[in-house]
Amino acid sequence: MTGLQDTNMEQIIEYFSGLNPIQGALYATLFTWGVTALGASTVFLFKSMSRMALDGMLGFTGGVMVAASFWSLLSPAIEMSAGEGFVKVMPTAIGFGLGALFIFAIDKVLPHIHINFKESEGIKTPWRRTTLLTLAITLHNIPEGLAVGVLFGGVAAGIPEASIAGAVVLAFGIGLQNFPEGIAVAMPLRRSGVSKFKSFWYGQLSAIVEPIAGVIGALAVTFFTPLLPYALAFAAGAMIFVVVEEVIPETQQDKHTDIATLGFIGGFIIMMILDVALG
Repeated sequence: MTGLQDTNMEQIIEYFSGLNPIQGALYATLFTWGVTALGASTVFLFKSMSRMALDGMLGFTGGVMVAASFWSLLSPAIEMSAGEGFVKVMPTAIGFGLGALFIFAIDKVLPHIHINFKESEGIKTPWRRTTLLTLAITLHNIPEGLAVGVLFGGVAAGIPEASIAGAVVLAFGIGLQNFPEGIAVAMPLRRSGVSKFKSFWYGQLSAIVEPIAGVIGALAVTFFTPLLPYALAFAAGAMIFVVVEEVIPETQQDKHTDIATLGFIGGFIIMMILDVALG
């Protein structure tokens, strides 16, 4: 079974190797969007999901994002930077800080509401709760699409540390954690009385930004190759900010904190294995 799985992954990587990297970034982020839609489609089968299961899946999401931030983004960014010591790490440090500040700024301006429907952030607005919840998860997906895009852009620019395999594995890992994200949007809406179709629609809509961010990231790095270490670290900083500010606190709102923590550890381990073994 393991050999078959390895063969399938090799075939996928070979397929993406034959694509223009910009096209590859688009296809990869369309995949991550599709997995979000698959998660959102569970509302057609179930009207609700236990808070324990939701917290566990959100913890898993956080673990994948943290592992991907280091193994897929920060480590390659440091490796491809010139110089030694402080000089070598500065592009990564600067990019990481800017990425976190970027999401921080959007978080303060963009109206959104958390999964528990109790906490709203951003500027005051008369928008409905469904829109605000969708915007909250959309905020999560911007750095995810950007991360995949900049890796594909690095391949297009001919950077040795950026590989198709690494980009494909990152897209697969993000897709893996997008499944519970789709559930995390659609299921609370369904439970609050929104129709099945509308719950699904808003759930999948939250990830539509990923293909957009992916293509923008790939194009930016292709035209401005020296930006790649900064761009990789920027995506990592944005993802870590989302995990610390949004994902982890959300899993600590109820009595299932242990389940959420174990989910986080599991997500981290799986993403680390995927990246090191296949990327």
